[in-house]
Amino acid sequence: MYRNYKIVLLTVLTLSVFTLVIVELTGVTRNSLFTLFRRHHEGNDNDYNGYFYSKEGTVYRGEIFSEDTKTRCDKVKRMTKTNMQFYETKFSFGNVSEGKVLKHTFRYKNTGQFPLMICKADVTCGCTIPNFQLEPVPAGHDGEITIEFNTTGKSGFQQKNIIVHSNAIPEAVSIGIEADVK
Repeated sequence: MYRNYKIVLLTVLTLSVFTLVIVELTGVTRNSLFTLFRRHHEGNDNDYNGYFYSKEGTVYRGEIFSEDTKTRCDKVKRMTKTNMQFYETKFSFGNVSEGKVLKHTFRYKNTGQFPLMICKADVTCGCTIPNFQLEPVPAGHDGEITIEFNTTGKSGFQQKNIIVHSNAIPEAVSIGIEADVK
């Protein structure tokens, strides 16, 4: 009896850890999970509404993106699909002091035949700010997205994922940064 109980507990623990690893590797945030849940259960195909959480844990309901972002994302959805390839998808700042603002620029290439436009970039934390060019990147040309990470109030190993949405296939690509904050 005790042996079966132990096997069940180990199985549940293993599946839980596996699920957490998959969520972290895919860069899915609490906001993304809730939006998917809400769309599935309420039949809402609008990606711009739902419940959103601030860094402090405050819950907001409604549109998190400005009207400009909504308009931009609608435009990107109508654009012809193309291809995007990042030169790197992960970057480590190594050991850093708490309180610093770190920046890294990820370069990508439009490897498709049509203009490439980034719609938005989802982050896993309010301490991470993505900045990207608003104009389309012509076929065969490079573009950049700069990630700014504020280490104030952070300690230990930090890993932040950024989901870049565009008219590329696939529509969402995960890039990430990490740092060991001392």
